[in-house]
Amino acid sequence: NFLRVEKNADEGTISVFRGSEPKPLLVQNAREGIRPYIHPIVAPDGKGELTEFSPVHHKHQTGLYWGLKELNGRDYFMNWKEDYWRRVSAETVTEKGSAVKWRTTYRLLDEKGDSILTETQTWSLQERKGKYYLDLQWTGQAHSDVTMGEFYVGGLFLRMPWHQGVEGDVVNAAGQRNGEAEGQRAIWSDIGIRVADRTDMGHITILDHPDNKGFPVPWRVDNELGLGPSRQILGDWTIPKGETAAVRYRLIVYTGKRDHEFINAVWKEYVCE
Repeated sequence: NFLRVEKNADEGTISVFRGSEPKPLLVQNAREGIRPYIHPIVAPDGKGELTEFSPVHHKHQTGLYWGLKELNGRDYFMNWKEDYWRRVSAETVTEKGSAVKWRTTYRLLDEKGDSILTETQTWSLQERKGKYYLDLQWTGQAHSDVTMGEFYVGGLFLRMPWHQGVEGDVVNAAGQRNGEAEGQRAIWSDIGIRVADRTDMGHITILDHPDNKGFPVPWRVDNELGLGPSRQILGDWTIPKGETAAVRYRLIVYTGKRDHEFINAVWKEYVCE
């Protein structure tokens, strides 16, 4: 399907649309002085938002985002404002076609306001048979030796809309569910939530890739079904000064019933590309 991406410099957004439809499928927020994040991601049929921004139970969680913990003692997961983040650029890469691409570059600041790490997120989106495939290539270039300390979360994180009484669950590739999946290694994890404006479930699956260090990565699953793969769960990891680390993931955005066979097939296709 034909997609288009539009940048609004005044609002600090990059939005993806289907054809001539006026409502975006997703919005990349990339304003000055805040951590970049994606919200909303709208269900492929247009009914319901599958992400949530700053819920009451976790004010620092901002839809779909990347935030490292204990980076030389600094917390970029909880802190998402200007004393931690400085925008370098936000740009469209492929503006029209069956797949579109965009990129954000930010500097992570130390306590003196100096740049300690430059992170670049390159995202691409395509739609196939009523499902989105959203790819992330993250790179971090170290301006001094940096260490991400061992922690139970840190890196890519997804906040779907959940509050007490909402039907939903997280299931990983091994079939472990919710709290059973916390801290466990898996090639993918899927979250399904019954979001507003839908009678069926909205799903987002995150696929790990064998090129990532620590593969298969352990996962953070919080008590409100927030989900994220995190190498930091395994222990400290480092980027020496002047070097660049890279991480990649694919997300599947869909609705209806969870299908392990389908997810496994997409994962195999992803790792063979």
